[in-house]
Amino acid sequence: NQHAWSNSLVTTTDSFWNEKRKSKDVYAVSDESLRSRVALLITNRNFANERLTRKGAEKDEENMEKLLRSLGYEVVKHNDLTAQVLHTFAEHPKLRDTDSVFVVIMSHGKREFVLGVNHSEENKDEFPVDNIYRHLGPQECPALMNKPKIIIIQACRGETGGSVLVSDSASDKVVCDDIVDDAIRYVHKEKDFISLLSSTPDTVSYRREDLGSFLIQYIAEVFNTCSHEDDIDELFRKVMQRFEEFPDNTKRQMPTKDRCTLTKRFYLFPGH
Repeated sequence: NQHAWSNSLVTTTDSFWNEKRKSKDVYAVSDESLRSRVALLITNRNFANERLTRKGAEKDEENMEKLLRSLGYEVVKHNDLTAQVLHTFAEHPKLRDTDSVFVVIMSHGKREFVLGVNHSEENKDEFPVDNIYRHLGPQECPALMNKPKIIIIQACRGETGGSVLVSDSASDKVVCDDIVDDAIRYVHKEKDFISLLSSTPDTVSYRREDLGSFLIQYIAEVFNTCSHEDDIDELFRKVMQRFEEFPDNTKRQMPTKDRCTLTKRFYLFPGH
């Protein structure tokens, strides 16, 4: 193993901070924006159907909250939710001044959905993963335009659902014929996102009841050890690399970077 993984955050040097801040290839981070960072952390542990209880999820919540706080994010925490919550987060007053957001969702899941705690076969309580991108995209959340939005989902994707991805074109406004194109500024409806999902489509994610899920453990170790010099893309690659040394020879899990639309590098600048 190339690293001795750190339990606490290694901080960025002044010279690294000054060098990267001047680069056009790096998302803007300022002293002010660092103080306005905000993250959403959703942990579903206790389900209406007790057989679905996610033992060990409280450890994931603790690890993730500690990491996000150490990176300077105010953590908006929710537990045991049904499928409605991103609306209110999209209106958080700090989003105007933050340089980035993390949205971390830990629950059971299917291929395109995260499950709410009231879920049963008869009474589906499902949150489409697609909605995360819509609620935080420029149309519904202009405060986050051009800012990195980092999505981490710890949930199985172990059943192929019958859902399909559809475009939002049905809701497009018709523009009058006499308006010339360049009078309107279009932004892409989904930009500046990067997501790490805990497994590839149709596969399960593993969790230990004493230590929590492997994904969250590895994220904490990699971010603590490397975020002072690696951008978010590279951090996620190192997390994925950890799964090549999976502790159980009979089981395999591979996280997936998904829907990455970052156009620059995003550094967390820990300790600044």
